[in-house]
Amino acid sequence: MAEEVAKAVDALEAFDVEYETNPMGTVIEADDVGTIFAAAEAAHRAVDGDRVSTVLKIDDKRTSDESARKKVKSVESVLGRPAHSNDE
Repeated sequence: MAEEVAKAVDALEAFDVEYETNPMGTVIEADDVGTIFAAAEAAHRAVDGDRVSTVLKIDDKRTSDESARKKVKSVESVLGRPAHSNDE
């Protein structure tokens, strides 16, 4: 699946989005939801296969522009360490 996931991730480069791929999916951030929908569609279409599944979860917090990375940094601040195991 790595080759197909790489195609989907590569398709995001054509959009004004920030993204981070992790073992469970890819987090996509943009200034507007339309850009996210367009980027997700492009990623979906980039995958070659007779069946492709794309799951979207939209967190449209309209009163804040806090990034996903900043949210992780906040958790790390409370922990006093990175929010992952040391085996990386």
